[in-house]
Amino acid sequence: MKTIYVIGGGASGMMAAITAARYGGQKGCRVILLEKNEKLGKKLYITGKGRCNLTNACDRDSFFQKVISNPKFLYGAYNQFDAYDAIDFFEKLGLKTKIERGSRVFPLSDKSSDVISVLKKELERLNVDVRYKCEADEIITKDGSFDGIRLKSGEILCGDAVIIATGGLSYPLTGSTGDGYRFAENAGHTVTELSPSLVPLYVAEEYVKDLMGLTLKNVSIKVRAGQKLIYEDFGELLFTHFGLSGPVILSASRHIIPYIKGGRAITVSIDLKPALDDKQLDARILKDFEKFKNKQFKNSLNLLLPNKLIDVIIPLSSINSEKQVNSITKEERQRLVHLLKNLTFTVTGLAPYSQAVITKGGVDVREVNPATMESKLVKNLYFAGEVLDLDALTGGFNLQIAWTTGYLAGKSAGEREINKF
Repeated sequence: MKTIYVIGGGASGMMAAITAARYGGQKGCRVILLEKNEKLGKKLYITGKGRCNLTNACDRDSFFQKVISNPKFLYGAYNQFDAYDAIDFFEKLGLKTKIERGSRVFPLSDKSSDVISVLKKELERLNVDVRYKCEADEIITKDGSFDGIRLKSGEILCGDAVIIATGGLSYPLTGSTGDGYRFAENAGHTVTELSPSLVPLYVAEEYVKDLMGLTLKNVSIKVRAGQKLIYEDFGELLFTHFGLSGPVILSASRHIIPYIKGGRAITVSIDLKPALDDKQLDARILKDFEKFKNKQFKNSLNLLLPNKLIDVIIPLSSINSEKQVNSITKEERQRLVHLLKNLTFTVTGLAPYSQAVITKGGVDVREVNPATMESKLVKNLYFAGEVLDLDALTGGFNLQIAWTTGYLAGKSAGEREINKF
């Protein structure tokens, strides 16, 4: 009987185990899923703020525009299992889905636990042997082929194939501690430079603490390295006690990584009123000033900005807070317009892996067969998910990479007639 091991019970691991069992079951294939935690899908449980952004129902070209690292490597795999295949996969398991703004796909229930539940039920239906609190320590190879796994306990498991789906380094409390990188390197693979990605940003400005907890919707940002514009986006932004977060910032962080490592000065400029150009915003401010003409400046912005933001904007504007609105000059008003269109923060660094959605970097895809996810260096050794040097922006794209690579690795391992030596 052929035995396939899957190391890691996250998104890609569960998909790989299910697919290996589906394709290998008729051949008497035995699939064993090793999970070092006490339950499956710990990281999946917290994705999308607990709602689980399953995938993105955009077209193929749009999908690959969101894949930052090595998109071409995924072309063939995505043709075999794309976003619509993922939706269909979950619908057939009994999970109803819905499509929201930006083509993001969620379970209808808005519960990531329901995603994990249907995956677990399918694993059970297929008789996949799920072993909890079972931590792999070493991949054993012999004559250029996978031969077995040594567990932390010292026990050695012999088998015919293994799929490494251990995740990256992001959210280490969920069990993503980089084990797969060590397994890959010990097998002779190259692991590219690693970095937290889709992560909040630290900024230098102390007054950001006064904005902590404030969420701004429908703002636009421009990210610059020196004078060079490297990224721009529109959407939701969140202020934290140390800096900036929210969807537009998480996506921006992926583009900032090479410049941060190069020591470049990075700034993020926020346009608080992107729907208005400078002239229109000035007219809007004049309208408010006319309404509050007998009030002090500090009491004139309530219709324009949230209170927390007013307390920051007033000192930054260099307009005396006690000044009567009807005596504010045109020059001062234009300075205020510029500030509202260009509220700028200086980036000092990225938040750590504990706050990162994904890890940038991983097993060098040049050493992996894109048609099967099998190692080019070691027979019957496969990779799936975040352990590979593949990553994308927010919006369900990274989970789709997990489903796609997990599916292909599982299918390839399940279909293949094992010939070790």
